[in-house]
Amino acid sequence: MVFSKVAVVARRDGQTSLMFRMANERANQIVEAQVRVAMARSETTPEGEQVRRFYDLALARTRSPIFVLTWTVIHPITEDSPLHGATRESLVDCEGEIIVSVTGIDETFSQPIHARWSYLPEEIVWGARFVDIMSTLPDDRRRVDYTRFHDVEGME
Repeated sequence: MVFSKVAVVARRDGQTSLMFRMANERANQIVEAQVRVAMARSETTPEGEQVRRFYDLALARTRSPIFVLTWTVIHPITEDSPLHGATRESLVDCEGEIIVSVTGIDETFSQPIHARWSYLPEEIVWGARFVDIMSTLPDDRRRVDYTRFHDVEGME
């Protein structure tokens, strides 16, 4: 598994969203792939105790029956999101971190696979989007340009 080096916060389908890319670098498929994303941050309890809390982030899609090429994971930042109103500075102040966990089954060996990644505030690009990496070959097969997998561009 490979994860984009950065996550982005931008509008997707009319909603400000946190997004990152994952890709399956295996020569085979991952079946029943599932992704979970949480936000960790430091908080102070009413009693003055410093604690680290975790908040699950609701995703546009959490499962893929067959994970072959790439998957852009999307967390719409609604009023109910722990990221609602967040900025890069507020994430730095609370020691925020986006934690990703992916599981699935290797189709060839029928063995479970696990991958984990995280994004710190300095690894989240605000107001940018990932460049398009998909193209169609003359024989109508889909091709992924992995040389641009981590690239982002500013929004207009």
